[in-house]
Amino acid sequence: MDSRELRGMQIAATMPLRRDAGGWIVPSQSGPGTYRVSPHPTTTYKVAQGIVPPPDGIQPYGCSCPDFELRGKPCKHVIAVQYVVRRETVNPDGAIVTEEMKVTYTQPWAAYNAGQCAEGDLFPKMLADLCSTIENAPQGRGRPRLPMSDMAFTAIAKVYSGLSARRFDSDVREAKARGLTDVDPSFATVLRYLRDPALTPELERLVTLSALPLSGVEDSFAIDSTGFTTCTYTRWYDHKWGKEQKRQDWVKLHAVCGVVTNIVTAATVTGTRGAGTADSVNFGPLLAKTAKHFNIAQMSADKAYSSKANLQAVEDHGGVPLIPFRESRVRGPQSPLFDLTALPPSPDADVWVRMYHFFAYQRDTFLANYHRRSNVESTFSVIKRKFGGSLRSKSEVGQFNETLAKVVAHNLCVIISCVHEIGLEAPTFNTQLAG
Repeated sequence: MDSRELRGMQIAATMPLRRDAGGWIVPSQSGPGTYRVSPHPTTTYKVAQGIVPPPDGIQPYGCSCPDFELRGKPCKHVIAVQYVVRRETVNPDGAIVTEEMKVTYTQPWAAYNAGQCAEGDLFPKMLADLCSTIENAPQGRGRPRLPMSDMAFTAIAKVYSGLSARRFDSDVREAKARGLTDVDPSFATVLRYLRDPALTPELERLVTLSALPLSGVEDSFAIDSTGFTTCTYTRWYDHKWGKEQKRQDWVKLHAVCGVVTNIVTAATVTGTRGAGTADSVNFGPLLAKTAKHFNIAQMSADKAYSSKANLQAVEDHGGVPLIPFRESRVRGPQSPLFDLTALPPSPDADVWVRMYHFFAYQRDTFLANYHRRSNVESTFSVIKRKFGGSLRSKSEVGQFNETLAKVVAHNLCVIISCVHEIGLEAPTFNTQLAG
């Protein structure tokens, strides 16, 4: 069973498919949109004329999604419809009865339930151990500082709980009573540290450190970015329309995740405008952070990351870059790749030429591996559904830190699930991994 068939079964089992006069309307797995699946006219004609045999007695369908348009073969949406529209049986009286059935996929429910039930107990202990790796600055002259390790614990635990700082105050006192922290700061102090720029690099380090227990599991990765909305707005006066306009602000999370467990191996947060916010610019630093602790066999990314420098960076780390080529980069007489009839390049050709020939001449193999990129979309979806897609902080630094805290919390939840589902040994970050 390939990845498309598996995801088609997931759509058929978990999402509502609607039938209308033109075919089926199938929801998108990665967003709010839908795709139309309808009888494929070319294939239907060939079957009717006897040019090609019917595909296992199943009505051939076409889909409006880019995958079907690119390959011309059944995508996950078509496979979902084929699983739902089943089975035609003939009654003794000759009538044909069509039954619609939902196909379920296997899930280790016992292990999953155990992990979910144990998460509330394991998360604070694992978080305290992770935050204990933060080195607290020595006390100098001036107002006494609170331990940065305790403040990082409190900030991440607050984000994990989903409570406001005031309502979370009782949990802060309980954490000290349980010996997880040495202090129980007020809610105002928690918010002050949450918007402290010194906390940002520590949270980025905690993201990387929390992923290390799965370094022996993950070797294929995907990179992308997503937005988190804020409670602040940009307002300006529009002279053309003679009124004030406003736009909600948002921040951008750039992250690399493993395609097996959806663990985030490296992350950074930027604004949406200005230098350093583009996806391609953040590719190299995040790749380097991941390669420092993980063996990289493949790195998948969408067209926004298509550049020779990014392809070369993945190859320099020993991986295969699975990045589609933009149409503007492979069309036109001025391009050295314009001649599509050219023979495959020699092994000495640069990575741009070799990967283009892989993309152009072995499209099925490329897409079968590139499809793993959708796992980064699933990772973003999990983070937003579990910890919210909006941010409470009003300052930009606070918004950056709150977003990174969501990623740290997500990683610890993934580790807890892996402890129960794949038998991962529960890590001790302070003694085993910090060095």
